[in-house]
Amino acid sequence: MFRVAGSVTASRLSAVCCRTVTAKQFQVHGASLHVLSSETSRKSRNGPAHHRIPPSWQSVRTMASAGDSQAKINYIFYGLAVLFGGGGIIYWWSRKYMRETSKDGNKTKKSTAAVPAESKEATEPVSEKPTSETTKSEAPPAELPPTETPAEAAAPDAESKKLLDAMPQSYPDYEVMPDIPGHAKYLLIGGGTASFAAFRAIRASDAKAQVLVVTEEEELPYMRPPLSKELWYSDEPKLVEKLKFKQWNGKERSVYYNPPSFYVEPKELAYQENGGVAVVKGRKVMKLDPQKQVAVLDNGWEIFYDKVLIATGGRPRNIPVFERASQEVKDRVTLFRGIKDFKRLDEVSRNASTIVVVGGGFLGSELTCALGKRSRDSSLKVIQMFPEPGNMGKVLPEYLSQWTTAKVRGEGATVKPETFVKRARFSDGKVILKLNTGEEISTDHVVVAVGLEPNTELAKESGLEVDDTYGGFRVNAELEARSDIWVAGDASSFYDIKLGRRRVEHHDHAVVSGRLAGENMTGARKPYWHQSMFWSDLGPDVGYEAIGIVDSSLPTVAVFAKATEKDTPKAVVEETGESLRSVTETEAEATLPTKEGVRETKVFDLANYPFALLPHPEVMTLVLHSILWCAPLSLSTCTCTSFC
Repeated sequence: MFRVAGSVTASRLSAVCCRTVTAKQFQVHGASLHVLSSETSRKSRNGPAHHRIPPSWQSVRTMASAGDSQAKINYIFYGLAVLFGGGGIIYWWSRKYMRETSKDGNKTKKSTAAVPAESKEATEPVSEKPTSETTKSEAPPAELPPTETPAEAAAPDAESKKLLDAMPQSYPDYEVMPDIPGHAKYLLIGGGTASFAAFRAIRASDAKAQVLVVTEEEELPYMRPPLSKELWYSDEPKLVEKLKFKQWNGKERSVYYNPPSFYVEPKELAYQENGGVAVVKGRKVMKLDPQKQVAVLDNGWEIFYDKVLIATGGRPRNIPVFERASQEVKDRVTLFRGIKDFKRLDEVSRNASTIVVVGGGFLGSELTCALGKRSRDSSLKVIQMFPEPGNMGKVLPEYLSQWTTAKVRGEGATVKPETFVKRARFSDGKVILKLNTGEEISTDHVVVAVGLEPNTELAKESGLEVDDTYGGFRVNAELEARSDIWVAGDASSFYDIKLGRRRVEHHDHAVVSGRLAGENMTGARKPYWHQSMFWSDLGPDVGYEAIGIVDSSLPTVAVFAKATEKDTPKAVVEETGESLRSVTETEAEATLPTKEGVRETKVFDLANYPFALLPHPEVMTLVLHSILWCAPLSLSTCTCTSFC
C-alpha cells in the first residue's frame, strides 16, 4: 500500500509512479490512495522528540554567515541539491510536454494523410502572413523533433475503446486496478440461491450498496431445481445447451437469475456511485478473521469487509464403496449437484447403454424419472437402487412410498428397493457393481444422489461453531454466527422459534434464509419464523409439496380428496405462471373439497375445516390433492399432487 505525505501535488506524483507497479503489487485498500495530512506527515518524518532533527535551510545559512566551516559545506550541498532537484523537475516536465506534443502531432499527421492531395490544395486557404512570422504554436507538427511513441500510446481497438468510454472519469489507471477489490461493504461467500436472495434484500434496503460475491464455481448465481427437472424434458437441445428450459406451461426461462449485464466487473465495484453487485468466480475463501474483518482467498488476496454472509451450501455425499474404488471407476461416477454435473450426465446419457442411479430420495427419484423419459426414445437402460422399501421411504409413509415407486417404474426405469452396492470394479470398459443380493450389474455410468454434506471448512480456520448434531454453522434465530457474520442456506444450523434447532436443504429455505440474512445485514434484526416449504416433481404429472418437518417415522394421518385434471404440477404452473413452487406458495390459493364433493377455491383456516387435522408436533398430516393447504404454523404437512 502506498502512503503519500504532503500536498495534492505529491498525491498526483504518487499516482504517476504507481503506473509502473504491477496489479499484484498495487494492493490499495478500497482502491484509493491514502494521503496523510501535513501534521501527520511532519510527525512521522521527524520521529520521536528525542531523535535529532536535521538542521533547516535557514539555520545552515545563519551558521555559514557566522563562519562555521562545516555549515559552509552543508550550505554548498543544500544549494547543489536544490539546483539538481529543480533541474530534474524541469527536465521531467519538458519531456512530458514533448511526449504530449508528439502524440498530437502524430494524430495530425494521420488525419492529414487521409486527405487526397487534390482536395487538400483546393480546400486549404493560402496564408497571408509571411513564413517568418509564423509563431511556434502555429508551426506544422512535421517540424517537431521526432520522438518514439510508447506502446501504451497506440490507438486502442474497438472493444478496448468501448470499455474505456464506459468507465467513469474518476477511475485510476485501469491496467493497475486490482482484479478483486480490497474492500467490500457487503461480502457474500457462495454464489447460490441464498446469496442471490441476500443481495436482492440488501439492495432493497440499501439502494447504493456495493455487494461482492465470491464463488468457487465458474458460473453466475443460478437456480438448481431445473437441473433435475425441467431441463431433462426439453425437446430443444440447443435451448438446453444455453441452460434455458421451458416450464411445464411452456414459458421459456434461464437457470441464471440475472443476465451478465446485471453485474458489474469486480475491479469497477468501488467506483459505482449507485452501487451494484459483482461476482468473483473460481475463487474460494479460505479463512475469515472476525476481529480484523478480513477474508483471505485461496490465492492469498485479502478482502476487508463490513458485513459478511456465509452461503457455501453443501457438497454431494459419496458412499465408501466408490471412495475406495479404482480411478477408472471414480471417473465414471457423478456426484450430482451443479451445472457441471448436469452437462456431464446429459452428454453421458446420450451415448451410454446403461446408467445406475444410487439413491431413492427426492433427487435420485427425479433423475431416475428424467433419465427414464429419455430412455423411451433410445436404447438407454436406467436402474435405480436404494436400501429403503420404496422411493422416498425416509420421508413418506410406506403406502405412499410404494405408490411412488410404481409411478417411477411407469416412467421406464427399473427400480430395486432394499438394494445397495457392496463392491465396485472396472472391467472391459464397464463398471461392475456387486450388490447385497449377490447380483452383479454392468453399467457405463453411476449417479450417486444420497444427500449433502454442508460446507463448513471455514469454521475451523475462522473460529466459528459447527453443530455436532445437524451439521452446518451454528447460528442464532437471526442467522448470525458472530458479530457481522451471518450464515444462510444449506450450511446453516439455525434456531427455529417454532420447531427448535434444525438444518434444511431445500430451495425455498435458501430463498427465505438468504433474504432474512440480507435484511439483518442492513439492520433489520428479524428472527427466523417462516416455515419454508419444499417440492419435488417426478415429471409434469406427479409432484409433492411439503412444509415443516416431514419424516416417515412420525405417526401419519391422511386426508384424501378426489383428484382432477388440474391436480398436476403442470396445471399449477399454467395457473400461476411460475415453476418454482417457493414462489407460487405465496400466490396460489388453496383448493379444497367440500362436504358435497364439489371443489371450491378459497383461503381458509384449518381450524374451521371439519375434515382437517390441527397441526401437532408429533403428527405428520398428509393432504392428498393438488395444492398445498395448511395453516402458517403447521408443523408437518405434505401434499401429493397427481392423479391418485
